Amino acid sequence: MYIGIPKESRPFEYRVGLSPAGVEILSQHGHQVFVEHEAGVAAGFSDREYEQAGARIAYSAEEVFGRADLLLKIARPLKQELEWLREGSVLAGFLHLASSSQDQIDLLVDKKISALAYEQIADAAGGLPVLRPFSTICGTMVSQIAARLLQTNRGGKGILLSGLPGVPPAEVVIIGGGMVGMSAAKSLLSAGAHVTVLDKSLSALERVADHFPGIVTMISTTRNLERATAYADVVIGAVLIRGQRAPIVVTREMVHAMKPRSVIIDVSIDQGGCVETSRPTMHDNPTYIEENTVHYCVPNIPSLVARTASHVFVNAAIPYILEVANNGIEATMKSHPFIEAAINAHNGKLLHLERLSAKEEAK
Repeated sequence: MYIGIPKESRPFEYRVGLSPAGVEILSQHGHQVFVEHEAGVAAGFSDREYEQAGARIAYSAEEVFGRADLLLKIARPLKQELEWLREGSVLAGFLHLASSSQDQIDLLVDKKISALAYEQIADAAGGLPVLRPFSTICGTMVSQIAARLLQTNRGGKGILLSGLPGVPPAEVVIIGGGMVGMSAAKSLLSAGAHVTVLDKSLSALERVADHFPGIVTMISTTRNLERATAYADVVIGAVLIRGQRAPIVVTREMVHAMKPRSVIIDVSIDQGGCVETSRPTMHDNPTYIEENTVHYCVPNIPSLVARTASHVFVNAAIPYILEVANNGIEATMKSHPFIEAAINAHNGKLLHLERLSAKEEAK
């Protein structure tokens, strides 16, 4: 199979669709991999390393997209990139189609692209094995982002995250007890913050409490969200509904009632955001002030540690990439239901919309 790895074109996306180690594995299975010139430079991988792993270097993105039977990306492709794809090819990436424009979705349908969303690949236990490492990175980095944004020179309240003897630590509220929330709780507790976690699921809160004795847990109701956000120095939005836009759980009124110069870090922004006042930002200008609150809404936090992110991604994703590369998309969909459930579009149909409709009818 011809496999393409383009250079990521979205601003400040430093990761790459596959590292040289992943290319070597695919090459050993007899696949021809085309890597765009300098696709891995931002993550610390040279063209030479890719060639030594068995790849051929292509000098235009259009060539990589046009040659590929299977196109491996990280970020959701731009409209121009979708136009370059061959009809009937397979596109794999963190697609987040719930946040895509209609014209991009129409292109997937019109060109009969099979779109594999990494963030929706599940395992037998219901976990998200490919998304998990990036969620872990996001959660781990939240503590250092929060500490920085609380600084006076960053617009924050001038609070030390850990506090000091005689001075209490920062109050951090995490909304969502999933992978991001668990990792964030771990890193923030290690930094010395006082942490509260809210989730709709009692079992999720029990899991949090079991891992982190002494942490405050609350069922995520409107009243509890109002209470928690009102005393928070930092609010972290970590809400995920697989394949759907994140629900708005923190309203503008709640943000308005927060203490002046508090911080919101909306990690859910890649799925539309869970805070009403959130809008996407980029790494060069990651924050803005609204309702007298600092907002950080960068959708690709793991790209800041692009080399680590690329390595951990290969570890998680290569078994699924190999299944598609070795067996083709049709056979893979028939024999691997967890991959099939992550196919958002196939043969001119939007499968994820059909699944959502079926779930609604079953309610």
